[in-house]
Amino acid sequence: MTETRKYWLDTMLKIVTPVLKALSEDRLKEKMPVESVSPVDERKNYTYLEGFGRVLVGIAPWLAAKKLDAEEETMRQEYAALVRKCLDVCVDPAAKDRMNFSYGSQPIVDAAFLAEGILRAPEELWQKLSELTKTRLLDAMRETRTRKPYRSNWLLFSAMIEAFLHYANATDWDPMRIDYALMKHAEWYKGDGWYGDGDPFHLDYYNSFVIQPMQWDVLNEVKHEYPEWEKLVPEAQKRLAHYATHLEHLISPEGTYPLIGRSLSYRFGAFHALAAAALNHNLEVSITPAQVRCGLTAVIKRILAFDNMTDENGWLRVGVCGHQPGMGEGYISTGSLYLCTTVFLPLGLPESDPFWSDRDAEWTMKALWRGVDRTCQKALE
Repeated sequence: MTETRKYWLDTMLKIVTPVLKALSEDRLKEKMPVESVSPVDERKNYTYLEGFGRVLVGIAPWLAAKKLDAEEETMRQEYAALVRKCLDVCVDPAAKDRMNFSYGSQPIVDAAFLAEGILRAPEELWQKLSELTKTRLLDAMRETRTRKPYRSNWLLFSAMIEAFLHYANATDWDPMRIDYALMKHAEWYKGDGWYGDGDPFHLDYYNSFVIQPMQWDVLNEVKHEYPEWEKLVPEAQKRLAHYATHLEHLISPEGTYPLIGRSLSYRFGAFHALAAAALNHNLEVSITPAQVRCGLTAVIKRILAFDNMTDENGWLRVGVCGHQPGMGEGYISTGSLYLCTTVFLPLGLPESDPFWSDRDAEWTMKALWRGVDRTCQKALE
């Protein structure tokens, strides 16, 4: 295992292990602290599914990885079994950690992340489940249908849940929820690889946190069902690749990035779309996998330089640069923070992939601010 890959893997596992270990033991609600500017008792209704769903969406590609060396493969198998145990617990009506899928609006969001995670590693996280757990999971996903999502990126959460039901061959999957989400986002496209979050344009990272990766995963599952969905795929792919280029350009020579907009406590989850584009070999030709690897490594190290990012037991704390409680909006709690794991998606690529095997390369801003001559980026037509 290369030194950089080992650093990524060790970092990811250090972040996710407290969540997965506690949930597998049916002790997540007992052990996980809940930090929020909102009343803690209210956020306790949601924070546990938030944490598990977001861990899953980040770790899943690694759980699906092939052609790993013996040491890493052993770890992968251990964590895949641990996650399956967590999936058993989170929908077991007799478990203390049975999660909330039916109260409030927030479960629409985090059931979708849970579904997306399963679809990123279906062989490990669906096919190997017991029939009882499969049935319970499907029923839990259906529980979210009693609430209406907001006319924003939330439409994709409902669509993701239906895409999961489609994958599971549920006869009641609803194409309308998917179609509405896809067509509204087509209307909300603003140009140059950016979508609005609803009608307005927001200068934040929601194209990366949610919109572009989730739209891609929904389309990847259901595109063959209707010709009009399949026609969306080339443009969605091109826009994701171009937006990923914007994200790569936002990494400064020092590994920092602009702290703008909502939900910054997701930390390096701001690079979800760039990580997804790298995982799916969907980078623009001007961006090499090695420069993405080096740029993202710089970001991860820059944020982890703040040793108060976690508490003494390894649980994430609100903030970007260490513990900054003021960075937490009312909908943010401890579980929310685990969307940071999406930066680690390229661990789903084997060590032989160019992302890991090519020699180090400077990312765009590091090269430009050193005086290297490069071609200017062009807007997407």
